[in-house]
Amino acid sequence: MDLILEPGRAEKNYWRDLWRYRELFVILAWRDISVRYKQTVIGVAWAVIRPLLTTIVFTVLFSKIAGMKAPPAVPYVLLVMAGNLPWQFFATAMSEASNSLIGNANLISKIYFPRLIIPAGSVITSFVDFLITLGLMALLMAWCHFAPDWRLLLLPVFMLLAFAVSFGIGLWLCALNVEYRDFRYIVPFIVQFGFFLSPVGWLTERVPVLWFWHGWAVPARLLYSLNPMVGVIDGFRWCLLGGKCPMDWTTVLTSVLLTYLIGRSGVWYFRKMERTFADVI
Repeated sequence: MDLILEPGRAEKNYWRDLWRYRELFVILAWRDISVRYKQTVIGVAWAVIRPLLTTIVFTVLFSKIAGMKAPPAVPYVLLVMAGNLPWQFFATAMSEASNSLIGNANLISKIYFPRLIIPAGSVITSFVDFLITLGLMALLMAWCHFAPDWRLLLLPVFMLLAFAVSFGIGLWLCALNVEYRDFRYIVPFIVQFGFFLSPVGWLTERVPVLWFWHGWAVPARLLYSLNPMVGVIDGFRWCLLGGKCPMDWTTVLTSVLLTYLIGRSGVWYFRKMERTFADVI
């Protein structure tokens, strides 16, 4: 396969080149998977320990101390785990994508290839951890003698939505991180702040539809749903827990719309900055 570099050609054939460089995409993704837990003591067990400990802490904190209740016939540990599952994927994928270009600076400065491959590969790598955590969720459901129903068939739809949210925000952050290195300090703050703004340990229905403040009716739940992970988490719970956890379709549709806007704008900004990556990085 011959690669011809001429003015305007790279721009015109960019999306076709993504398919032509699919082998590089696989190589980079496999490399990230193989080195992620290299020289670690317990290896891939980290993908189980982190969500498991978070689930235990949140279950004790909200159900035992705060006295919150899960819907009837739903163990609180499953409610938390079903919310923690997409959040851990989002947090890991977004963090990995934001640092992906910096981590491949030598490769970017030497050869041409569609740079979009790098953040996309980092999100795919995080999907491996997601599958491990999904297996942990299945074990917890079996331990609690809880079986899903037909709604489980719709889980891939919300998995795709979680992937799109992570990828869209990751594109913004990785492009900004190349131009402004201060963003490497902002990403952990976004993850931590977003964790407490997402319904990982509680139900979205606890947020009032309207919040009255000094005589003004504030659409609290609508504002809360501007966090795109709210609809994703609600969708995961609805699918995994057999519809026993309520899902507001308005919240889900808001997440879909925001994800589309974030993804389109992320691709636009990434492509705009891409031509300068090799010089700036």
